Amino acid sequence: MGLYQSVRAVSSASGDGTVDWSAVGRAARAATDPGELGLSADEERAYAADVRDARDRVRDVGAVAFDLPDTVEIQNRHHWIDANVETFRRVMAPLEEQTTVFPAAARTVNTGTMAVALSFLGNNVLGQYDPLLLADSDDHALYFVHPNIRRVATELDVEFDRFRRWIAFHEVAHAAEFGAAPWLGDHLESAMNDVLEAVVDGRLSRASLSELDTTMTAVEGYAELVMDRTFDDEYADLRAKVEARRRGRGPVASLVRRLIGLGMKRRQYERGKAFFEAVADARDVAFAARVWERPENLPSDAEIDDPARWLARMGD
Repeated sequence: MGLYQSVRAVSSASGDGTVDWSAVGRAARAATDPGELGLSADEERAYAADVRDARDRVRDVGAVAFDLPDTVEIQNRHHWIDANVETFRRVMAPLEEQTTVFPAAARTVNTGTMAVALSFLGNNVLGQYDPLLLADSDDHALYFVHPNIRRVATELDVEFDRFRRWIAFHEVAHAAEFGAAPWLGDHLESAMNDVLEAVVDGRLSRASLSELDTTMTAVEGYAELVMDRTFDDEYADLRAKVEARRRGRGPVASLVRRLIGLGMKRRQYERGKAFFEAVADARDVAFAARVWERPENLPSDAEIDDPARWLARMGD
């Protein structure tokens, strides 16, 4: 890692935009240890087997028809940062059209903020299903950040192979959602654009924010349900230790997570998982997949906290 190189990259931010995305990537990489990625042939085969077996189990138990993305990558932290700089750029594009009184100063601050966010995430993301929202292609991708998976398995004192496989089930569950619901990507993009357009206009669209939050709660909650209910091994100890880790972060990490919106993401995990657990307990995992049949089947904010209402609306 090189704090000096990171600061230098941020301070040299240039261009016409409010963020120098090239500098963001350089600064985030300089501040982040890439981690070891020297995989043996057996380890590569193990990742492939985890993804393949997760696909088959989710199709079977979840009764969901979907295919895996063409791109499945095992990455180090720098690889993940490089893959996500473009994602951040696409999402932030509407805000970059705003003008500022001191553009050079704003560019430096914005570049530093994005670099900190990407560095923090690069050090903590275990896996990612990337639907490439707002991109000009229909490609999707699946990433596993190997150094983070190994580090967290050690921190939690759990068997690496089993933990890695459980994470694969979570990310493949996301692939199932987007595969079963071809409309989901457009639905999320529309909500994101509504939120960003309101911000550009100096407004706060509570309706759009609520729609985006509710949809993401369903997306994260379903993946939490499926990673547990379709997993082909014991998971109770993994779940307990991961939940304890989410609650027990230090003050600095907790502050950074709040600043970049991960506090909201944790709430989405918790509310969504509780909703889908109640649905699966009342019916089964396959019934829970009805949420992806059409946009109208998404639970409302009120239904997430009262699953019986959604079940009644879905009928038999």
